[in-house]
Amino acid sequence: MSGSGRRGLGAAWRRRRPLRTRLALAVTAAVAFVAVVVCAAAFLVVRSALYEQLDLSLTQSARLAAQRNPGEAPGTLAGECRFLAAPACAEVVAADPAKDPRTPGLLPVDPAAREVADGRRAPYYTNITVAGHPARMLTTDYAKGRALQVALRADTVESGIAEAAGWLVLTAAAGVLLAAVLGYWVSRTGLAPVTRLTATAERIAATRDPRHRIELPPPGPSGREDEITRLAGSFNTMLGELEQSVTAQRRLVADASHELRTPLTALRTNAELLAKADRLTAAQRERASAALGRQLREVTGLVNDLIELARDEEPTPLVEQVRLDALVRHGVDAARAHWPAVEFRVRVAEGAVVVPGVPARLSRLLSNLMDNAAKFSPAGLPVEVELADAGVGAGPELTVRDHGPGIAEQDLPYVFDRFYRAGAARALPGSGLGLAMARQIARAHGAELTAEPAVGGGALFRLTF
Repeated sequence: MSGSGRRGLGAAWRRRRPLRTRLALAVTAAVAFVAVVVCAAAFLVVRSALYEQLDLSLTQSARLAAQRNPGEAPGTLAGECRFLAAPACAEVVAADPAKDPRTPGLLPVDPAAREVADGRRAPYYTNITVAGHPARMLTTDYAKGRALQVALRADTVESGIAEAAGWLVLTAAAGVLLAAVLGYWVSRTGLAPVTRLTATAERIAATRDPRHRIELPPPGPSGREDEITRLAGSFNTMLGELEQSVTAQRRLVADASHELRTPLTALRTNAELLAKADRLTAAQRERASAALGRQLREVTGLVNDLIELARDEEPTPLVEQVRLDALVRHGVDAARAHWPAVEFRVRVAEGAVVVPGVPARLSRLLSNLMDNAAKFSPAGLPVEVELADAGVGAGPELTVRDHGPGIAEQDLPYVFDRFYRAGAARALPGSGLGLAMARQIARAHGAELTAEPAVGGGALFRLTF
């Protein structure tokens, strides 16, 4: 199988494994690798230390043998090292093999030893076998044309190394087992919020109920949260926004169906009445036809308002720099034409007042505010519209004031709710969507629309960019 094929199989295996399993395996592999490396390094250190002690003993034995036997001919000086507690074996090796004694010694002689005797090689240590037992031998210079070989049994060193290796293998195995336990614990505790997040998302997908939340752990002593907890908190925030959106959508549908029921019933009644036009007088047919047209316009306006409210934001490609002062003057002129019996007084700041926005939407916002003010204005009292430029560091501010009955204290928090009609407004035309639409348009343009009782009576709506 090619390398790319093996990599593809490995990637497919990783994709099929759960994140918890992959994290546990990664932690286990990392800790196990560290444990094995540490144990291997410890083994090498122990082995080196034991051989260093044995080499030191060999050096001392070689120095002592040279002092006791100066200038000896090639041959065996001491051969007791075949026993565990015996002193070191010692032999003199000639550079020329022809000078070797007839009886071979206990220690092996290799070409490297001849080179040491000839002065062409530095002293060295080797591991050998003496009488079937492990031993350590030092080959060093002795005299001209001769070298000295000294050997000691290495049974204790070998057994110490084997024992250290056994304990270190057990330690490495325990480390790998501990790494597996730690990997499982880390994956289980570290990914617990992700598991809860997944379960919550699956439960919401199954029940279509966004009221579920992920249970978050209590904050630590420092008050800081890890990335997983912050992710779960962000998911809870998103669920809260989703719940509000779903609730608002359901309320809008319920309110719209309630508001549409009455005009649709009236439409059906007038349509059935006109279907029997042969039984009606001309005046009755005219009244029924006028009522039908009026109700059609009301339903059309209500449906258009609902479509406008369904838009949560302004389309970015349509945003441009809008002359707010010119837009206010145009809106006042349109309101005068629509409400000829109402006086509109306008005061606009000098100079151009420019804001980014969608002209048609801002015009709709101004129209809704002025229509609302004109609807509640008593005869003979004006609607006051003022646009002020707050100057550097602050945006422009538009106020629309009427001199009507004002807004009751209990109605003030609900003025901008969809389909909300105060007691004083229920007898007046309208669907209760104008101010809700105005606030939505304002927020889509980064502005804030508020309502408050006006000084001296009436209502004051303040639009701040």
